[in-house]
Amino acid sequence: MKADNCALIIGGYVNGYSIIQELSEQGVPDIILFDTQRNAGSYSNKIKKFVLIDSSSDALLKELQILHEEYNFIVIFPTHDIHLENLFAVYDKISTYCFIPFNEKNLLESIDKFSQYNYCNLIGVPYPKTLEIRTVEDIAQISDYPVIIKPKKRLDEKIRIFRNLQLYNEQDLIKNRSIIEKHILNGVSFIASEIIPGDDSNIYAYVGYRDARGQILNEWTGKKLSQYPDNFGVFSSASNKAPGEVLQLGRKLLNGMDLKGIAEPEFKYDSRDGKYKLMEINLRSMMWNRTGNLSGVTIHYTQYSDAIGLEVRSNIQEKTKDIHFVYLKHEILNLIGRKGYFTIFYNNIVTGDKTYFAFFDIKDLKPFIKDCVSIIKDCIFLIVRALKTRLTQSGII
Repeated sequence: MKADNCALIIGGYVNGYSIIQELSEQGVPDIILFDTQRNAGSYSNKIKKFVLIDSSSDALLKELQILHEEYNFIVIFPTHDIHLENLFAVYDKISTYCFIPFNEKNLLESIDKFSQYNYCNLIGVPYPKTLEIRTVEDIAQISDYPVIIKPKKRLDEKIRIFRNLQLYNEQDLIKNRSIIEKHILNGVSFIASEIIPGDDSNIYAYVGYRDARGQILNEWTGKKLSQYPDNFGVFSSASNKAPGEVLQLGRKLLNGMDLKGIAEPEFKYDSRDGKYKLMEINLRSMMWNRTGNLSGVTIHYTQYSDAIGLEVRSNIQEKTKDIHFVYLKHEILNLIGRKGYFTIFYNNIVTGDKTYFAFFDIKDLKPFIKDCVSIIKDCIFLIVRALKTRLTQSGII
């Protein structure tokens, strides 16, 4: 006999394991994990089953159909943009037995970064000065520096492409122009946005769950304390602290764009005019989603409850204590690779009222141990690379 419901997390990296932790803590009995490789989350004792799949929509559909033989209803939690696109590709074939957490009517438009900025313009949310680059000729429009160039959609899971490219002057553009042109000729479109001054501690986020009726059922805000490998990287440490303006801007975007499911607008504070400007919107759970849960907001359990018809409890985020969520691997690599990082490292680890580490759970140690092994490997690689660079620069090799 089929069981009623299961929670399916796609991706077992930091963001996926954080969802596993939250749902398990809330008593969700059947947690399934799909992933394209054995990330640390696949070793968790909190999941009922791990399924290794390839990254295609056909493979996802096949495994969902198999899972449907065990469960009447599947509540899905994607953790990467490619998961959203694959789910969209098979939407009509799975929508009767899956809860798919996005608005299928505007998903493809909403994950396009230039489209996100167009919405900002319509609904009055600040954003950086930005150019759309669709043709080789459009590159000539870049004139104000510094700028950061990004694909309009995340493509690094599909093809070999940079996530972002910083250009500080015309010489940087000349040096990198052939790379940009190559991708344009292969059908990739880009945006070129002004680089807002300030380091990675000026980045804030709003996370909300908006249901099918358009009501935001729960929400939280926070800020990044640091990123890896630099100011334009990904999460290293985060806090639950953020100003009320971020909350208001986040609500405005979710409602104004008619987003559904879990969405995370990310902003950077611009000291030049005192505004919080949209960097991008993630339409799935990002790497530091655990920050919200550790400060009292069960955003993923909110989705699960809404999907299966349970009453959704309204959460109030803890803001009186400074709660830090730290990915130790990225912090150690930053300590090795970023000059003068020790003070930031110390503040991230020590100065919060409470500090929690990604993957660490005393009752579920295998994911943490697995990640520690990768820390050692990555540290050795980084040290060897730095040593080789120094020897090359000194003319020894």
